[in-house]
Amino acid sequence: MTAATPPPPAIEQPAPYELSYGFVSGTAAPGTTHIVVRAGGKTLASLPLRQRHFQLRVDLPLTETTLRVTTIGANGRRASVVVPHVLGASRAATPLARAPRKDPVLQRTLTRLATAFGPTSGIYVQNLATGAGAGWNARASFPGASALKLAIAVAALSRVEGTPAAGSALDGLLHRMLVYSDNAAANATERYYGGSTSGGSSLVNAMMRSLGLVDTEMYGGYELDSVTPSRGLAASIPLRVDSQPGWGIGKRTTAYDLGSLLRAVWLASGGRGPLRSSQPGFTPSDARYLLYLLAHVRDPGKIDRRVGRVPGVQVLHKAGWIAVARHDNGIVLWRGGAILVTVMTYRSGGAGISSDTLAGNVAWAALARFKG
Repeated sequence: MTAATPPPPAIEQPAPYELSYGFVSGTAAPGTTHIVVRAGGKTLASLPLRQRHFQLRVDLPLTETTLRVTTIGANGRRASVVVPHVLGASRAATPLARAPRKDPVLQRTLTRLATAFGPTSGIYVQNLATGAGAGWNARASFPGASALKLAIAVAALSRVEGTPAAGSALDGLLHRMLVYSDNAAANATERYYGGSTSGGSSLVNAMMRSLGLVDTEMYGGYELDSVTPSRGLAASIPLRVDSQPGWGIGKRTTAYDLGSLLRAVWLASGGRGPLRSSQPGFTPSDARYLLYLLAHVRDPGKIDRRVGRVPGVQVLHKAGWIAVARHDNGIVLWRGGAILVTVMTYRSGGAGISSDTLAGNVAWAALARFKG
């Protein structure tokens, strides 16, 4: 009598449409003696299995990939499960809380870049693996524009049960809001969890305050238009207001607030940080899903302007712009870790390509400093 093929393993991590740091966990069928993990045409792990529940770590390709997990029983029978759309990150990018400290070399470089730019800018950079970083005018308030759609996404995921399934209503809204920066989708997302754009904005503001980020104001929905484009011996990253643009009222935020929110999402993807304690509804799976979406944003030529051409580098970001302001807020992933880069700019006569160039140069300087 031929032995029956065992059922495939039940995979807990990674999940489709999420960022992964290489953790593979799940439960195998009774009688399983061996497990094999493959991705990108390569075998990443081939190990004996002594108990049904497994947890292992592999080095994923630093790109979007399909993972195949195969279990083998004592009778030689194999069972496999495929996990598609997994965005691989290096082990060095695994979230750890590091106190911010000033890197004097990078600080001089950012000061030079900001000064050469001319108009008002706000910059916040941090090596997430070590805490080293630099800042320029990081607490000055700028028009928030579409960069604040990241905060809407965090507030939404904090208030719904479970990570949105692919193709669900909320998944569609978040995809259009973040990937394509659609204003109507942003307003619909606020209504989805807040009942109205004003209600959603109030919940965004409360969420930011719960993280200690007090210089951000959501201020209602978006206008609809036809085009949507450590403490101790080391000094902390500078958090000053060197030049405050005078732009009136409306959505506002700072480079520090935007960067700190994205850092909180990154920490939450590993089950750490202030979002996990202040917003218990925002799960590690929610954070990994959100980071996956940010890797697919269709707004090139900003933070990714130069580093995006480096092999093995992934840029996860959310930009925003209006006539007088252009911003980008992202994480640069590379084999050696993760770098937070936030660049905000304001020019009363109209912001343009020079703002995007500044964002690209800041990211390039940060990667060169920490990679070298």
